[in-house]
Order: sequence, then C-alpha cells, then structure tokens
Amino acid sequence: MEFDKKFFDFVDQAVQEDIGSGDHSTLTCIPKSAMGAAALKIKQAGVLAGVAVAEKIFSYKSAHSKFTVLINDGKEVNSGEIAFTVESDIHSILHLERIVLNCMQRMSGIATLTKQYSDKLKGFNTKLLDTRKTTPNFRLLEKEAVRIGGGENHRFGLYDMIMLKDNHIDFCGSIEKAILKAADYVQSKNLSIKIEVETRNLEEVKKVINVGKGKVFRVMLDNFTPTQLIEAIRMIGDDFETEASGGINLENIEEYAKTGVNFISVGALIHQAKSLDFSLKAVIK
Repeated sequence: MEFDKKFFDFVDQAVQEDIGSGDHSTLTCIPKSAMGAAALKIKQAGVLAGVAVAEKIFSYKSAHSKFTVLINDGKEVNSGEIAFTVESDIHSILHLERIVLNCMQRMSGIATLTKQYSDKLKGFNTKLLDTRKTTPNFRLLEKEAVRIGGGENHRFGLYDMIMLKDNHIDFCGSIEKAILKAADYVQSKNLSIKIEVETRNLEEVKKVINVGKGKVFRVMLDNFTPTQLIEAIRMIGDDFETEASGGINLENIEEYAKTGVNFISVGALIHQAKSLDFSLKAVIK
C-alpha cells in the first residue's frame, strides 16, 4: 500500500471529524507537554491488519512518536496479545486512539474473513478478488485489508478499468454495441485501461466471443451455476480471462473453483466482515 496524499488527506479528515473544535476531554485534565505510552491490546482472535497504517498515522500527526511493532500485519493473533506500543505526547495518543482503533478493527475483520475464503482456494489456480462494495471514503484501507488477508484487488474505482455491467449493456442497447463503443473510446482517448464484460447467460457469452476478441480481456460470469460455469469456460477457452461472481460464499466457493475459473469475486469480503475487538490502553510505568 502506498501512503500517498490520498491516505494523508483521509487521516486529516478523520482527525478533523473527531476533534472538531477541540478535544475538551483531554484539554481539561492533561498538560499539553505530558508524554506517555500506550499499547494496542488484542481482545479477539483473527488476522491482524492495520499496524502499518497505525504507525503512519502516529508518525504523521505526532512529531514525537516512537512506534514499536510487536506483531506484523497478516499474522494470526489471539486475545491478550500486544500488537504494538507507541510513545508520544499524551494529547496525540488520545486524539488518535479512536481513529487508529476504527481503522484496525475494520481492517482486521476484513482480513480475517478474506483469509477464510482464500484458505478455501488452496490447491486451486483460482484467485480471489474483492469488489467496489466498500464503505465510502474507506476503500483504500478496506482493499488493503483484503490484500493482507490473502485476496487480490479488483479495480479500485470507475477510472482504472472499463467494466460493462448489465445496466451499461441495457442502456446502450446490446452487449455488442457496448463492447464496440468501449473499444473505440479506449482507442480514441489513448487509454491503457482494460475492458471487462459482465454476462448473464450463455447467449451473452457467445456474443462476447463473437465481437470481443482483441477488445475484451475478461468475461464476468454473473450468477452462473457451477454447471453453467463449466460450459461457459469451455466455450471461452483461452480467448479471455474468466471471473465468477454472484451467490458465492464459504460453503460453495470450492465447487466454483473446481470449474477452473480464473477469478472469483466476492463482495462479502468487505461488506459482510465483522470488526475485531481491540483496545489502546495507557501504559503506566
């Protein structure tokens, strides 16, 4: 993950949202010059994610912070363990406590669920993808959590891939028109982005095969049964990458992987994940 302007803008906005006109709870009882330390305590087992994010948040917002990593991102953790300690001015620790916890709890929940899915795909060539079903303004960290949990990121937004979904196709008039218009658009704009097309049945798969060669790089097979998926993959051959999506869960993902599909995308990795329970506690020496 790149800690770029987008990330630091997110941190600034999160801090401003929380502090507003001032952290009056802290201002009332802690001198501004007071220094202290805190530890991130694990209260629920799972896959840890967000330690690197926490370190960047503290280093960015507190010039005096000393951050010590005890457990790295991607490691399985258990209740009672300490993920990191931070030494800084106490005002910064208290200002950033909830922001860091919110990020890490959410990210770790996503990483934990993603690992459950990715473990099911061991032994298969199928790769696990996330989707754009993310929390507004939190996508950067949610997709990083998927990566930490063993999945891969699909497109980040509407700008880095053309994905012709059912509504695009229906509004355009046909799947053939949509593909041809998209290919012309990419060429006329001299863009380096790829085109993926969603199909809803075998008839639409045939249409992509007929007009999409040299234009489309991946075919999404949406809400296909494993039997239908096998037939679609047979028809497609090596002309396009294949992606299965829709109705896939922990109970049936292996059945879908057995079809030989290249990718399986699961929106639930993010929107069904439950946050893990952590706390940031003062270390009193």
